[in-house]
Amino acid sequence: MRHDTDKVEIENINTPGRVERVDRAKYLAMKEALMSVLPKTSPGLTVAEVKSAILPLLPQDLFPAGAKAGWWLKATQLDLEAKGLLQRENTKPLRLRR
Repeated sequence: MRHDTDKVEIENINTPGRVERVDRAKYLAMKEALMSVLPKTSPGLTVAEVKSAILPLLPQDLFPAGAKAGWWLKATQLDLEAKGLLQRENTKPLRLRR
């Protein structure tokens, strides 16, 4: 049986006040990879650039062959935006930075 410590609460900048409980290990692995590739300055990286940069950094046991990495990238991105740790640039396509 899994314990509550295996989950972490994440927020979504698009739906303030809503909290989702997700797998802690996957979230932390994605957050670490995401923060390690995002630049601190503009223009930032596109989501496609971020995804290709983080895939080699993700643990294979959590994301075999990058499985579900897109969903976890988006969920983690929205949580970090809600927490003020990540910003989106007002560009097309969307660009992200720390």
